[in-house]
Amino acid sequence: MTEASTTTRVLVVANRTAAAPRLLDAVRRRAGSGPCRFTLLIPDAPNRRAADWTLDTALPLLSRAAGTPVASLVGGSDAFDAVRNAVGERQFDEIIVSTLPPRMSKWLRRDLIRRIEGLGLPVTAIVPRATVEPDFDRLGDPKDFRRPFGGDFSSGPV
Repeated sequence: MTEASTTTRVLVVANRTAAAPRLLDAVRRRAGSGPCRFTLLIPDAPNRRAADWTLDTALPLLSRAAGTPVASLVGGSDAFDAVRNAVGERQFDEIIVSTLPPRMSKWLRRDLIRRIEGLGLPVTAIVPRATVEPDFDRLGDPKDFRRPFGGDFSSGPV
């Protein structure tokens, strides 16, 4: 068997969560389970320039987590079409999808993970738990909080 036939090709689908600790942990775990080659797809960026900040931040972190350089792709305006095109053009064995929390994720509202599962590859979904909002009824009005060196939180930049 050649190395190419024993190396799992993993498509990582993420944008704003591409450098999130949960995704980095998932990539680290996956890389630890056997030889892998990872490709980061930023599916809803219209061009590479629009994705530069994500690529500049995420690729070094993902590469460190993977233990090997991570390739990158940029999709178009529709996340599902970008994933489907990437899967059709390249030979991936599995997909990891990282989203924002449910309340904030347009991908979850558009049922992206289920739609990607329909492509026939194993899919791992990294969906953070919803964040807990402060209970202002219990805590009081945020205007009542004071900064340590004067001013209140509602007064704008210090």
